[in-house]
Amino acid sequence: MNKYEAEFSNLVRSFRKKHMGKGPSKISTTFCKKWAICEMEGNLSPVEKFIATADEGKQMLRAARTEMVKDMYRKNPPEEMEQFLQCNFVELFVDIDIEKDFGMSIFVFDEDIEEKFSKKQ
Repeated sequence: MNKYEAEFSNLVRSFRKKHMGKGPSKISTTFCKKWAICEMEGNLSPVEKFIATADEGKQMLRAARTEMVKDMYRKNPPEEMEQFLQCNFVELFVDIDIEKDFGMSIFVFDEDIEEKFSKKQ
């Protein structure tokens, strides 16, 4: 992870903390073409971990941690990320494994951020 990917990870953490009350404990970001791929560990709060002990709770949490997160970014565009990358946010793909407390978010932008930031190292 280069310094730009590390800074992007920090922006993701602060955005999640601001809008969800808790950010992941560990984020690793990789820029790939127009994508910022974030691997996230430690997403669930203690209450969510308790809810996940029931099958219905796992299903509810997965829905909340995928569809609701995407909706949150639609309603609150990540302006700090756009300013940092100097390009526009287009879309977000999200998935999470509730049992492993491991999630993936793929942020799609309108420019090749891999090329843009690999040259600045």
